[in-house]
Amino acid sequence: MQATWRRSSRGLLEQSLALASLRSIYPLSSSECGVDHPRYVSTISVKGTGHILRKGTGGRSSVSGIVATVFGATGFLGRYVVQQLAKMGTQVLVPFRGSEDSHRHLKLMGDLGQIVPMKYNPRDENSIKAVMAKSNVVLNLIGKEYETRNYSFEEVNRDMAEQLAVIAKEHGGIMRFIQVSCLGASSSSPSRMLRAKAEAEEAVLMEFPEATVMKPGVMIGTEDRILNRWARFAKKWSFLPLMGDGSTKIQPVYVVDVAAAVIAALKDDGTSMGKVYELGGPEVFTVHQLAELMFDVIREWPRYVKVPFPIARAIASPRELLLKKVPFPLPNPEIFNLDQINALTVDTVVSENALTFSDLGIVPHKLKGYPVEFLTCYRKGGPAFGSTISERIPTEF
Repeated sequence: MQATWRRSSRGLLEQSLALASLRSIYPLSSSECGVDHPRYVSTISVKGTGHILRKGTGGRSSVSGIVATVFGATGFLGRYVVQQLAKMGTQVLVPFRGSEDSHRHLKLMGDLGQIVPMKYNPRDENSIKAVMAKSNVVLNLIGKEYETRNYSFEEVNRDMAEQLAVIAKEHGGIMRFIQVSCLGASSSSPSRMLRAKAEAEEAVLMEFPEATVMKPGVMIGTEDRILNRWARFAKKWSFLPLMGDGSTKIQPVYVVDVAAAVIAALKDDGTSMGKVYELGGPEVFTVHQLAELMFDVIREWPRYVKVPFPIARAIASPRELLLKKVPFPLPNPEIFNLDQINALTVDTVVSENALTFSDLGIVPHKLKGYPVEFLTCYRKGGPAFGSTISERIPTEF
């Protein structure tokens, strides 16, 4: 045993002497083999966020210096914003109030420890302060398109946004605040949700004047709440109800473009601070034209039932009347959502002189093609089932 110990000690001594001799010939400095070497310095240009520490070559395994608290990260837009933030090495704090499974799909988007779920209560101020304590960027993606027994339009879309802005201002270290609203939000809108969103914009800019407001149109994507609902309804009932005559104009936008706009505003030199951007797609559709696009992708003959607005409101009203009068939760509205029916009575397009994608250096995608490819899952016989409407129409020679 002693002989073995002596042999190992002698080997370690010889190695240390050899290393010392090498150092005398080839002196090594820590700056040449550590993170201070130019090769390992981040090339990401993250401006408008103060003096922050950045490490790495860029990408998920780097440290961008941004610590972002993303409220509403578990929603539709949230997953795309978190993915873009994580892709540039941001540490993302994900406040959630649901089950432990509500955020698990987000943890895979960043490197180990970069996506940090934090349980919170949106009605508890101390809880909100706790999830915002270590961050220097706050993004508010919270929004609800229908009311429940526990949360009203005003509480979710206006009061929570105002509270986040107040706490962010008191924090003192929040350098960027991005509020996501809705295209068409106005104090004169027939929709309660859009009126609440407009009030939220005013409240946020009053409390946090440096905030950036994003107003996307109807967002289209794999988990969207318009084309998926239409396709499910059409597949089940073989027709689609059109509110009014389907002539209302909307400007739908690809959700990935909206996420890119949020990141572009976050990375600029501060020019987007205090400004409002209206994010609409490159094309204006009527509701009927968008439904035609949906039918074309799922390869079904378009069949419609035009429902006049008064009748549509009558069908959707019972849920709103009984919502807080019955002792049990009511089903969430799919097609006949009273507030959305009211919103469809007016056109929702980008204003003439508004700041848009082009001011952020982004060219939005057209919807036809890849952005709506996810609808192929609704084809009755699988992705290769059927043919498009144009293929079915006989050609005259």
